[in-house]
Amino acid sequence: MNMPSDTADQHWDDQWKNIQSDSKWLVPEPDVTDWAETLTPGARILDLGAGVGRHALWLAAQGFDVVALDAAPEGLAEIDKSGQVETVLGRMHDLPFEDGSFDHVLSWNVIYHGDEDILLRTIGEIRRVLKPGGTYLGTMLSKRRLPFEQAKYKGGREIGRNAWVFDAPGTDKIHPHYFCSAAEMLALFSGFETLWLEDREHDAPGSWHWHLIMERL
Repeated sequence: MNMPSDTADQHWDDQWKNIQSDSKWLVPEPDVTDWAETLTPGARILDLGAGVGRHALWLAAQGFDVVALDAAPEGLAEIDKSGQVETVLGRMHDLPFEDGSFDHVLSWNVIYHGDEDILLRTIGEIRRVLKPGGTYLGTMLSKRRLPFEQAKYKGGREIGRNAWVFDAPGTDKIHPHYFCSAAEMLALFSGFETLWLEDREHDAPGSWHWHLIMERL
């Protein structure tokens, strides 16, 4: 049976309804704060898949012109409480912005939620809305992580090249996730130059993510 390939916002919308004040999803990542130090003050930044705004709100507080986009309305509602950041409800593979609208794009733990078609369309949209010379900071799931997911969750099945779902109710793993090697990932980012790439294990054992900064050619 065919299934939609860009559905993880359904899980995260439920998570954002009950966000707790001590949640890790409210704390900016060090990679983001370090990246921000290299950017021109006041630059226009798209936070693609902004969640509850941990990065969008922090970047706005540093003086950047930030737009927060997400497909989960509950997260955007949290951001709207601040009144500091423009929010847009939309899909990552169909961005409602003009060509070259942003100096930089951030997307943390987001664009790998889908099959390869969704991913390629999303990368194409990121490239389209970025100005030449603008940077993209993001993460992807490393193929090194896949065996750990297969051991942890039952019923794993590949629904398309490198795109997997698992029988894991209550988690976002029931929605498609894309896992890739370095060579596969670099091939996806046509029209970009790689500035930084690292395969890093997060808090949980086996939680390997690619961390990357790309420059739009």
